[in-house]
Amino acid sequence: MADDMAEDFPDTPAGTPAVIATDTLTVSPPPVGESSNNQTNIQAGDQVIADPTGTDQTGTGRIIAVANQKGGVGKTTTAINLATALAAVGRRVLVVDLDPQGNASTGLGIESARRTSGTYDLLLGEITLDQSLIDTAVPGLAIVASTMDLSAAELELVDMDRREYLLRDAIRSAVAQFDYVLIDCPPALGLLTLNGLVAADTVLVPLQCEFLALEGLSQLVRTIDRVTGRFNPTLQLEGIVLTMYDTRNKLSSLVSDDVRSYFGDKVYDTVIPRNVRVSEAPSHGKPVLLYDLACTGSQAYVHLAGEVLRRDAQKKIDPKTTKTGNLVPDSLRDGIAVATPATTTPATTTSATGISAAGISDRAEIVDQARKTDRPPEGPAGELADDRTGETR
Repeated sequence: MADDMAEDFPDTPAGTPAVIATDTLTVSPPPVGESSNNQTNIQAGDQVIADPTGTDQTGTGRIIAVANQKGGVGKTTTAINLATALAAVGRRVLVVDLDPQGNASTGLGIESARRTSGTYDLLLGEITLDQSLIDTAVPGLAIVASTMDLSAAELELVDMDRREYLLRDAIRSAVAQFDYVLIDCPPALGLLTLNGLVAADTVLVPLQCEFLALEGLSQLVRTIDRVTGRFNPTLQLEGIVLTMYDTRNKLSSLVSDDVRSYFGDKVYDTVIPRNVRVSEAPSHGKPVLLYDLACTGSQAYVHLAGEVLRRDAQKKIDPKTTKTGNLVPDSLRDGIAVATPATTTPATTTSATGISAAGISDRAEIVDQARKTDRPPEGPAGELADDRTGETR
């Protein structure tokens, strides 16, 4: 496993465990006589804490909005576990909990008693960013927690000046303090999500490998496209991460193939599988990397973080930007017909603002194929598989 970690994170020395599943995430120091390019570690009691002075402090941190208007697709899970994995390799990370439900705060172990102020107060300008930061059990990872007051923000912000820019103005200084700022947006396309998209440099879209999640993707892309036209012209698509992938049914594979055929390399190679340990972790107030590092869900998020870092490194070497911000593939813009492989559904032309009804997928055909090919999951010897873990019983 250590070799896999070194492969995902090139600046982590081979043979050095990147994360240790204890109550507090630890980052092991490089071997004596060697130094890491990205971090220096300080021993403090039983914990090895990443020293922020060892990271690249160029003030060029990135703000990523984790957004999808559909609920239950893994936005919060992706935000907190990706943040944990990035912090584990010495990056300075901030999570901004913009969801009134406050699940990201709960998932990182922030009790209600500690949430005396948070994103609501930050949006209204009543506190500064530094005053809103709460340290987590993960060294190098901080959070701006959500409070109950945030549920009323949609109504209170309506009459305010520059209401779409409130979050951007509040967290602008974060790029000088953190390498990554992840904004956990609520499952709606309202004013809070709009603030997250306006404040962000890129948007990361978790997509559940099911039919109903696909149905809202084109609407989300249209919304993001409009944001670039009116509020944030530099916003780009960070990528699409497929979540809750179940190898036991055909539908997950069909959804994956369909999305990849249209979005190409914007879809991450790493796929987040269905895993009961990922679901259990928030009830213990821990990211799954702390709860059970060895489970498939934890390993998937470790690999996703490695892929994010590799893509960032590649962008610095060969930046690719377009006038449209790379929000959707060029083939899906300006009414250009899309040529698709024989194995995918036929494509149609689209408008300049988004994707047509059949632009992402012929959903009826996907569902029809799934009905014809799916059957109750079985184990290797025909035993029924456990719906939670995929293990036979």
